[in-house]
Amino acid sequence: MANYIPSPRDWVREQVELYESSNGARGTTLRDTGLPVIIVTHRGNRTGAVRKTPLMRVCDGNAYVLIASQGGAPEDPVWVHNLRADPDVELRDLAVVTPMRAREVTDAAERARLWKLAAAAFPPYDDYQKKTSRTIPVFVAEPR
Repeated sequence: MANYIPSPRDWVREQVELYESSNGARGTTLRDTGLPVIIVTHRGNRTGAVRKTPLMRVCDGNAYVLIASQGGAPEDPVWVHNLRADPDVELRDLAVVTPMRAREVTDAAERARLWKLAAAAFPPYDDYQKKTSRTIPVFVAEPR
């Protein structure tokens, strides 16, 4: 098993630690928004190390929609490159951990439908897309 390398961002590292140490009883909302998050465990594409990222909880049936917004930053978050290199992930939703496979959504109609679903769960996504010139990547994580 590869080593886990915690995020260099304090709030990400602390949220993952709280979420996992409480078995999904605490740390389950994004900072002070009260909106639910999941933890996506993935492998670093350069290091091979285990990485963990809290993302907004957006469900589509038994799948999860993963939005690579990074607050509308000009660059994709690192986890995008990791999922493109190795789409096998584990997803923690509260106490349930599920092995999943992520795929990047390239079909325009599917992306539009999933984006609408995501923006309904987390309205700032629309503002983030307006803030950046990049097209924010959308992934779907489905049970393996």
